[in-house]
Amino acid sequence: MFIHLIVIGWLYVVVMMAVAEATNTTGTVLGAIFTFLLYGLAPVALVVYLMGAPGRRRAIKQREAEAQEAARRAAAEAATKVPEDSGLPDQRGEAPADTVPPVRKET
Repeated sequence: MFIHLIVIGWLYVVVMMAVAEATNTTGTVLGAIFTFLLYGLAPVALVVYLMGAPGRRRAIKQREAEAQEAARRAAAEAATKVPEDSGLPDQRGEAPADTVPPVRKET
């Protein structure tokens, strides 16, 4: 909230600088446009981007944590729902009955 006030104030100052540049007898409208872009929009965009980095980082970590928790829940649910004929080892640690024996290379 506080950063918004600073941005609005700075852009107001830069707009006034651009208006003074455009209306000055030795100034030009092109100079006013460059004043607004180089003194106003570029620095403000950079500051807003840098100030928003912690929030973006926090949001990314939260999304990753939620995805990891969802994957844990899905894995736990899948571990409890193993069908008998799936060919996977059962909960007693026995190997499935229909495994394929390794094939040796003939010499």
